[in-house]
Amino acid sequence: MKVHRSDGTREVRDWRGRRYRVGEDARALLTGWPRATILWQAGIAMAAIGVLQYGYGAAVPALMARNDWTLAEAFLPLAGWTVFQAGVGFPIAYLRQRGWLGPRVLMLLGAILCEAGLLTLAHVPGTLGVLLGYSIIGGTGAGLVYAVATSTVARWYPERSASAVGTVTGAFAYGSVPVVVASVIALDAASLQPALTVAAVVMFLLIAVGGLLFVDPPQRWWPGTVDPRHWSLGPEPNRGRRRNPPAVREFSPEQALHTGALPRMALVLLCAGAVSLFDAAFLVVLAAGLGAGSVLVALAAGLLVGMNGISRAMAVGVSERVGRCRALSLVLGILAAGQLLLALAVGTGSPGMLAGAAVVAGLGGGGFYPLLAGLAREYFGEDSAVEVHGLVYSAKAGSGVLGVGLGALTVATWGAPAAFLLAGVLALGAARGAATLRRPGLPFTTPAVAGALP
Repeated sequence: MKVHRSDGTREVRDWRGRRYRVGEDARALLTGWPRATILWQAGIAMAAIGVLQYGYGAAVPALMARNDWTLAEAFLPLAGWTVFQAGVGFPIAYLRQRGWLGPRVLMLLGAILCEAGLLTLAHVPGTLGVLLGYSIIGGTGAGLVYAVATSTVARWYPERSASAVGTVTGAFAYGSVPVVVASVIALDAASLQPALTVAAVVMFLLIAVGGLLFVDPPQRWWPGTVDPRHWSLGPEPNRGRRRNPPAVREFSPEQALHTGALPRMALVLLCAGAVSLFDAAFLVVLAAGLGAGSVLVALAAGLLVGMNGISRAMAVGVSERVGRCRALSLVLGILAAGQLLLALAVGTGSPGMLAGAAVVAGLGGGGFYPLLAGLAREYFGEDSAVEVHGLVYSAKAGSGVLGVGLGALTVATWGAPAAFLLAGVLALGAARGAATLRRPGLPFTTPAVAGALP
């Protein structure tokens, strides 16, 4: 193993030949702040933008009453928002990977665009204006913040990137719980404008203040408290490496696209994301139709969103023991079960059953995001991990069209129980696709070790 010394830093190579830059203290690079500062800042920013996705469904009844929208008109802006939020992921990853744009500029720009999007929703009642301001401008801003927050955290926590990304993406969901609950209980057509205006200002401050402190570590930076050579072998502090071995070689984004694994991962995210978005968008509207009180509807919505966030961190922990693919299939199976329970709750008109179904659906509705991010690194390598994950995550743009746009059409045509049943079938298809994922670059004649190589 070769070690080079220069200006107090060392370049260390592990048994695979991967290079690590060791010797620079995180506090020195962050001008006195601990490394955990980046994690907290990213989590707060993600919680702020999560309101734009998860809070929208809770605000739909008030939007329909104020703007005189139909169900389809009310959900069209959210479908468009999802397209732009996810679609900006790969272009930003491309620019970030080449060092052309720093995290501070992107976070500040994202804060401005997110605020503009929410202000448009507050003050513009017309569908076209909301599509321009909330969907395009606000969605792009949220995509900037999401891409920068996750990629920056992964760079500062290279020894546990999957769990760190799971933590901040979890905040994207459970950070919205107070807003979702308050919106269901108190938001109406009269209070919509002032509430959204205040939320826009608070969101801007939460993103911008933290974003001004965002910096990237040097390329291939590694914390001095963990020996990268020992880490790469798999024992403590990296037991999960045995179940989730590294990529066979480094793949460029173009090479990754030509494997069967990346398109399949994108298809899994497309289907699973569509089901998760359908649940988050329509639960409040459909639950209100059962005649349940606002408190019970708020409880169900809060449980769905909260479990969605918690499951992201939980799923990564499970995957360290059983492997990413097995954990991914398990999460998607739970998501499918949640759809069947939701169909039963809505079909029987049982508000109590609805709360339990929301817990199950929420547990399956978020964990697949960090698991697929981890698989992108472990299948295609570290060098282009941000870009490859950006390609996979871009499939969420199709999820918005499928889960929100076509979901509204399905509910209006066939009713809520049938829509949830179709969502369950889609989730089962995603689980099946996850079970067929195989690590690229291995000879077909090499037998897979159970729980390790898939």
